[in-house]
Amino acid sequence: MSKLKIAVQKSGRLNEDSMRLLKNIGICIDNGKDQLKASAKNFPLEIFYLRNGDIPQYLKDGVVDIAIIGQNVLLEKGNEIKIVEKLGFSSCKVSVAVPKGVDYNSVTDLDGKRIATSYPNTVKTFLKKNDIEAQIHVINGSVEIAPNIGLADAIVDIVSSGSTLFKNGLKEVEVILKSEAVLAVSPKISTKKQELLKKIQFRIQAVLKGQNSKYVLLNAPNDKLEDIINILPGMKSPTVLPLAEAGWSSVHSVINKNQFWEVIDALKLNGAQGILVCPIEKMVI
Repeated sequence: MSKLKIAVQKSGRLNEDSMRLLKNIGICIDNGKDQLKASAKNFPLEIFYLRNGDIPQYLKDGVVDIAIIGQNVLLEKGNEIKIVEKLGFSSCKVSVAVPKGVDYNSVTDLDGKRIATSYPNTVKTFLKKNDIEAQIHVINGSVEIAPNIGLADAIVDIVSSGSTLFKNGLKEVEVILKSEAVLAVSPKISTKKQELLKKIQFRIQAVLKGQNSKYVLLNAPNDKLEDIINILPGMKSPTVLPLAEAGWSSVHSVINKNQFWEVIDALKLNGAQGILVCPIEKMVI
């Protein structure tokens, strides 16, 4: 059986997060140090460790079938490549930054300016959309230094915490796009390998749903049971079981982690007691 070929970043945070995801979906990989290619022991999958910026071309050429890659890189070098899953990790922004002392009011202030960046295609699209004329200086690495040495008036680069901008006397003034890791697919993937991709996607979706949810168990007075059930969205409907103590029931359900405290507060106000919240490893619907 032919193996599905997946590309991941060779090193760095995205590599670590990607390998953790593959482990969480049950794929066991035996790869040695500095190995550029490895095979999974328990799934027809071959992993290629590549430079992040090279991955879009490998997808275009069909050298790899799928890839875990930053959305920002894909938009810069392969915006025609299909994204099938957003993975929720390695979040960052591609932003415009200028020196702290510069008075910046709107995007029109970039008109006629010099912009240093490692993302020329992204910047060109942004400038065209806003009808701005500016000079683009392409720099690979250490973009933040460009205004300090007089090469540029502004930069466009990845921003995570903003600490690098701060250290270089810059401030973020525009967010061009928000990015995260995504699962991308080669336009040349075969029909047989698409079936393997579906299995991978199914597992990833189960992991992501688990990460975004919490399992909640609570005790509810029966006279408040209907109100409490209406608070809990659940997957279909909460599970309700009678307790040994008359007039009380045990309620089991799933809540979205982003709504966690609001739901808990509402449950308490409606008489819920003994609320127990547990993480979910995977959730299959």
